[in-house]
Amino acid sequence: MAENKDNIGHITIYAIVVTYNGVKWVEKCFSSLVKSTVPLKILAIDNASTDGTPGIIKEKFPQVEVIETGENLGFGKANNIGLKRVLGENANYAFLLNQDAWVEEDTIEKLVEVHQQHQGYGILSPVEFYRSGVLDIKFKKFYAPNCLLESIKYNKTTICQTDFINAAGWLLPNKTIKIVGGFDEIFIHYGEDVDFCKRTLSNNFKIGITSNTRYFHDRPQLLIKDSSPLKQIHHNHIKRILYLRWGDKHWIKKTAYIVREYCFEIISTKTKLRLNVITNLLLFITNYFKIIQAKKQILL
Repeated sequence: MAENKDNIGHITIYAIVVTYNGVKWVEKCFSSLVKSTVPLKILAIDNASTDGTPGIIKEKFPQVEVIETGENLGFGKANNIGLKRVLGENANYAFLLNQDAWVEEDTIEKLVEVHQQHQGYGILSPVEFYRSGVLDIKFKKFYAPNCLLESIKYNKTTICQTDFINAAGWLLPNKTIKIVGGFDEIFIHYGEDVDFCKRTLSNNFKIGITSNTRYFHDRPQLLIKDSSPLKQIHHNHIKRILYLRWGDKHWIKKTAYIVREYCFEIISTKTKLRLNVITNLLLFITNYFKIIQAKKQILL
């Protein structure tokens, strides 16, 4: 791939990893980025880890710049710190990677090569595998288009368009960040990638998964519904924000329906969890006018 590498050697790429108590993944994640076949500027944005994650990264990977936020900013807001750096230095690309994920040596190089030839894509993702080398179960069931599964089966190289891909391994061109903006910080955790994908599509960019690139994600391979009442309350809140934000009309009816859902949840939820629902309702009300700006650009 020497010839291709010469073609992209002048390109500046930031790899951005948001960390939070991620000691067990530090070696796999950052060593894979350090070994990349294209040069990377690597940023670790640490959300106030208490397990020594920042210190271990600094010790084992001195080439990685560690930014300690001093608080848990959540996924989107922490990533925005890195995206602002990309814009500030006019870098060509950002590659966002989860702390519990790692890439093959040529993953990022291949993604950049694909984008150089298909610049209508605002987001490109590699194919997501579990750490054992099998397709990630959620990726296969929810995100992978049929064309992608066929391409993998018959070892074809293709880009498969999709409306959504989870943000565990995204290549974002500079133009996407300039036009679409950053993650909306209304979403602390979950929902931010759904919203970003919708804004990407509404700005006439395509979203693609490249069949010839791979990364590995060490997450539970289960499809059972999360049984935690607290997490369910949080997920309900995110769904309601997305529902209101991306509806095309009838804001008043939608708002009334959502408020009614919150009230029903307050009544039916166990006493010790009721405060969480009330807090979410208050957040919904105070951020109402931000939420209904469906195609709003979140400027960095």
